[in-house]
Amino acid sequence: MSNTNTPKAAAIDDAGRVSRSLALAFDDDPMMRWFFPDDATRGASLESYFGTLFTRQYLRNAVCERTADAAAFWVPPEAQEKAVPDAETIQELVNILGDRAGLFRDAVGAAAQHTPQEPHWYLALIGADPAAQGQGQGAALLRSGLAKADAAGSPAYLESSKESNLPFYAHFGFTVRHEVRLPGGGPVLWGMWREARTGAADAA
Repeated sequence: MSNTNTPKAAAIDDAGRVSRSLALAFDDDPMMRWFFPDDATRGASLESYFGTLFTRQYLRNAVCERTADAAAFWVPPEAQEKAVPDAETIQELVNILGDRAGLFRDAVGAAAQHTPQEPHWYLALIGADPAAQGQGQGAALLRSGLAKADAAGSPAYLESSKESNLPFYAHFGFTVRHEVRLPGGGPVLWGMWREARTGAADAA
């Protein structure tokens, strides 16, 4: 695997790189376009949004990895109670979202109602700069996280609001567990589940 595609732990010094990659990756995501409908400001807003999530929430309590142009945040079962935004982080997100903050709050609440109760590794975010898509960076990050989940004997769960991404996740063993229409006229969110695998023969 080339250095470009090799997952490595993301550090605070990677915040700019990580937030830019994710902002570009999610620019056409239905949920992000719903939260940030203004084409002129979406890019900057997404950078601030993902930068806040990375530095204030996931970097502290999750497994954050990056490649040259992609990033992924995984929350292991034992960290899920801690990997939630504190009051200051929530206020920062509210400031970034502006008049869409209420929609965001309702969407998070609706998704939480369908979160599996079984212990699992949660793929909170994964994305690659579209200019680098097709190079295998997202796949490398997904394999890296799934290997950790499998080593722990734990299933994995993710949510996607982009239907065209479902076959990609299906290739790695995820199946759709439920569909949720987000309140307030929001997009559909697909919850996907993957049982733990053992043995190299099971690797995608």
